[in-house]
Amino acid sequence: MIKKLLFRLFVCLLLASPAAVAAQKATLEQMIGQMVMVGIPDTLAPVSAAIRETLRQGKAGGIILFEKNLCKDSTAARLKNLTADLQSAPPLPLLIAIDQEGGKVNRLKPRYGFPETQTASYLGALHHNDSSKYYATITAETLHSLGINLNFAPVVDLCSNPENPVIAKKERCYGSDPGLVTRQARIFIRAHQKKGVLTVLKHFPGHGSSGTDTHQELTDVTQTWKPNELIPYAELIRDHKAEGVMSAHIVHCSLDTTCLPATLSHRIITGVLRDSLGYAGVVFSDDMQMKAISSYYGLDSAVFLAITAGVDILVVANNVKGSTDHQASELHQMIVDMVASGRIPESRIRESYLRIVAMKRKVYQEFSWPL
Repeated sequence: MIKKLLFRLFVCLLLASPAAVAAQKATLEQMIGQMVMVGIPDTLAPVSAAIRETLRQGKAGGIILFEKNLCKDSTAARLKNLTADLQSAPPLPLLIAIDQEGGKVNRLKPRYGFPETQTASYLGALHHNDSSKYYATITAETLHSLGINLNFAPVVDLCSNPENPVIAKKERCYGSDPGLVTRQARIFIRAHQKKGVLTVLKHFPGHGSSGTDTHQELTDVTQTWKPNELIPYAELIRDHKAEGVMSAHIVHCSLDTTCLPATLSHRIITGVLRDSLGYAGVVFSDDMQMKAISSYYGLDSAVFLAITAGVDILVVANNVKGSTDHQASELHQMIVDMVASGRIPESRIRESYLRIVAMKRKVYQEFSWPL
């Protein structure tokens, strides 16, 4: 009798422990939740009851932070409390992301007490490895100390059009030489890896030749894009430095004769990035609320096309002025319904889930994931 009681107690303790998760099979709802990343309005911990409940139910696997999420006073301490509070809610650990490229795309500004950063254009022109390493290390240390584990950087777009309003004009590109861009990106990635922060290359297949901004309008690069824009991706994928890749919303009618934006294009995401370049990791969408997508596609259609294209994590930042905010539970249910109706096979969801788990294991090495 005592042996039976002890055995039952052992089983109960085992099932209650994180290690037991490995023995469980991931549910469809869990897998879909890992594909959703959203922006939140909260600036203070604890987060709202609604967000906490959504995370507790596993309906989001990632949160993206913006400057609006920062408090003006005691910024670092309060942001650290926010990320810790977010991580305490879900059954599976979150990716907590930010765009901390440096320079003009810099959420953690010196006026909040954070270290000064430099633009990619400055560092590329300087072309001094120690300087690049210094600034990348400071950025990575800052993110790690705040509980942020994913940086949507480096930008590996080429400065091929100096009049580009969203890349070159904002000094977000290292240069026009793909070799230089690749070398600078490697330094940035290594510095983050040493501090346990994931990185994401952007914006695939290359936004540097565009003449317009996908945040604001449809952007067609068919006549301006060059094949050398793929070189940084090809080199970094070959060297196993591409931990994540973000898709661009640009249109390239030669790469995809249907003229779908890259984020929604199976021919570009699966055909070029995965099949031709051999990338097997996580693909993030750029913000699905940007006007290059939202002005031409309904959310349901855009989500369906993105998943079908091969995108693994759908980013809905809730940070575009004038846009309707979309909650994680809404996106989660939308994808659940697509699988239930047969529009998307469950096997496609599982592909993304396994890629996401492989990525998260790099920062959550001790956690056992349901498979």
